[in-house]
Amino acid sequence: MSDDAKSANDAPVRQVQTIYVAEAEDGIRLDRWFRRRWPHLSNIQVQKMARSGQIRVDGARIKPEGRLTAGAAVRVPPIPDDTSRQAGDPHTLSERDIAFAKSLVLFEDDLVIALNKPHGLAVQGGTKTSRHVDRLLSAWGEGLERPRLVHRLDRDTSGVLLLGKGPEAAKRLAGAFARRQAKKTYWAIVQGLPKPTSGQIDMALKKSGINDFEIMRLADPKEKGAEPAETAYALISHAGQKASWMALRPFTGRTHQLRAHMKGIGHPILGDPKYDDEKSRELSGVLKLQLHARRIELDHPGGGKLTVEAPLSPEMKAGFNHFGFDEREADHDPFAGVKRIR
Repeated sequence: MSDDAKSANDAPVRQVQTIYVAEAEDGIRLDRWFRRRWPHLSNIQVQKMARSGQIRVDGARIKPEGRLTAGAAVRVPPIPDDTSRQAGDPHTLSERDIAFAKSLVLFEDDLVIALNKPHGLAVQGGTKTSRHVDRLLSAWGEGLERPRLVHRLDRDTSGVLLLGKGPEAAKRLAGAFARRQAKKTYWAIVQGLPKPTSGQIDMALKKSGINDFEIMRLADPKEKGAEPAETAYALISHAGQKASWMALRPFTGRTHQLRAHMKGIGHPILGDPKYDDEKSRELSGVLKLQLHARRIELDHPGGGKLTVEAPLSPEMKAGFNHFGFDEREADHDPFAGVKRIR
């Protein structure tokens, strides 16, 4: 049985599969999780599959409104075709798409692929997104040959994105993310100079809005729907009091966590139209989102340690050049010895 994760823009699911819930999807409703992947499904179809037991999570039945947890195994039954599609398969990858997908590879072995995801490329599809990482994974084949997503990055965040080859490797990698065992280091350029220059942010977050207008806001931990969120930060360099190059390490995996947390302490990430303020907006100018998944360290599913670094994206290079930062200034691990507050 394959746990191949199909998106809305891939071929329809024609057999029972198991898909693991990504770290950033922790807490999402089951019906919404399905609709994100297969927007052509109606709510009635999802409800019917759930209530008839065709959909199961970790082997148990679940209601359509039930919440999923990161790393959970979702049994996905065959998904009906999207009848709106034209004859033929216009979604088959072109040679150009295949070459592009392979050009993103930072590391690959028998169990793992690490991609250097560019700014502006979504990880998964939706009703208005036809080009995304999940679709490009067909470059490696279909069925058991197709790599699996085990975590996510925001569309405009560049950097390291890990994939599992085969069900067992994907399960182990997804489990490492779900158990917070992966050490992730992000680089960001933020407005101003944080004081203190290093520390930890422990601020609960809650989603508000819908779809493209969804945003995370700070919330009282006791508020309904609020989720605990923890981030460590450390200053690497700064351009006077104007802007700072920060290392960020999320200990939890909430949607937009780093962006919301830096805004929450008064130092928004530059180039972020969703979490900016007047000062950061003016300082950003034409810069794109200055957030980059620089490095991931975790246990390799085949044994030993896996450490992967992604070179700066063109968008981040533009920010570094603008403020005069040099990546050689960075320590290898600014969070050595840092542990979670909780």
